[in-house]
Amino acid sequence: MMALFLRDLKLSVRAGGGAMIGVLFFTTVVAVIPFGVGPDLNLLSRIGPAIVWIGALLSALLGLDRLFQAERDDGSLDILLMQETPLVLTVLVKCLAHWVATGLPLVIASPLLGLFMNMDEVAIGAVMLTLLVGSPAITFIGAAGAAVAIALPRGGLLVSILVLPLAVPVLIFGVSASYAAVEDPAPFLPPFMFLSAITLLFAVIGPVGAAAALRSSGD
Repeated sequence: MMALFLRDLKLSVRAGGGAMIGVLFFTTVVAVIPFGVGPDLNLLSRIGPAIVWIGALLSALLGLDRLFQAERDDGSLDILLMQETPLVLTVLVKCLAHWVATGLPLVIASPLLGLFMNMDEVAIGAVMLTLLVGSPAITFIGAAGAAVAIALPRGGLLVSILVLPLAVPVLIFGVSASYAAVEDPAPFLPPFMFLSAITLLFAVIGPVGAAAALRSSGD
C-alpha cells in the first residue's frame, strides 16, 4: 500500500502538472473576483470565505477524472481487480495520494488567496482549517464518480457533473463554519463537526462505491 501511495503521488504530480494546475486555477478564480465586484474592501472581506471555498471546490474537480486513468491506460486496472488486497483499501490509498498531490496544495495556497480577499487572520485560519477537513470529502466523492466514468473515453465532464451536486453539503458546512469563526453570535463548532462527519462518511461510502463501480466496469 505504501508503494501504491508513492506511485500514485508521483503520477499525480507528473500527469499534466497535477497540483500546479489546480493551484493556478484556484488562484485565477479567486484573483478575478475583486475585478468583478469592485474595490469595496468590506464587501471582499465579507464574501471572501465563500469565494475561496468555491474556488477550491472547482479546482478540486479538475483532476478527479485522472484518479484511475493511469491504471486504465496501461492495463494495470485488471491487476488491481484480481489482487488479494481488498479493492476498497486500494481505492482508499489512491484517494489519499490524490488528495495529498492536488487537495493539500489548495489548502496551503488558501491563506495567500485570503489576503487577496482582504480577510483577517481569524477568517484565513478558519478557511484553511475547514478546507483541510472538508477537501478530502471531495476526493472520496470524486473516486466514485471517476470509477463510474472510467469506461468512457472522455468522462472528465461527466465526473464533474456527478460529483458537484454531492459536494454541495461540503461547501455549505465549510462556508458556514468559516463565517461562524468570525461572527460572534454564531458558534463555530457545530458546522465544523458536521463538516468532519461528512468527510468521515464519504471516507467510507466513497471507496466502497468506487470499488463496486470498478468491479462492474471490469465485468
